[in-house]
Amino acid sequence: MSFPSALEKLVKALGKLPGIGPKTAMRLAFFLLFSPKEEVSHLAKAMLEAKERVGRCSRCGYLAEDSLCAICQDPKRDRSLLCVVQDPRDVAVLEKAGAYKGTYFVLHGALSPIEGIGPEELHIPRLLKLIEEEKIKELIVATNPNVEGDATALYLSRQAKPLGVKVT
Repeated sequence: MSFPSALEKLVKALGKLPGIGPKTAMRLAFFLLFSPKEEVSHLAKAMLEAKERVGRCSRCGYLAEDSLCAICQDPKRDRSLLCVVQDPRDVAVLEKAGAYKGTYFVLHGALSPIEGIGPEELHIPRLLKLIEEEKIKELIVATNPNVEGDATALYLSRQAKPLGVKVT
């Protein structure tokens, strides 16, 4: 079946999104094609604005529009607790649960020598410095339960213990 090239291009672009297969990409493309122009324009502007304005928190690496994210700016947070996660989505999940009241450190990955991802790429030296400077009492390592996540957790545990911090 032949489609106009602009539609083919849209389907191909949507198909690059995670979790979007060819059928869903086609469905989304047709939805956008037949949506009011204002709605499509609003969606495009929202995507560009997020891409331009959202960066990483200078302290924890989570998502922020300012130098610090809302969590790091919150004076009600327990600064003695630090939860280390692999991905910003992990912070979002933990925050939605509403039980954790400490702060975070986002690694943006896991140790993987095969892929050339070592401690420096994950900002682990900065994490260790943060533990010392902020006198963190408990480090909660919440990496993914897979080979890379487990290796990262073990490495973090070994690096943090000499600093006198409890690692869980």
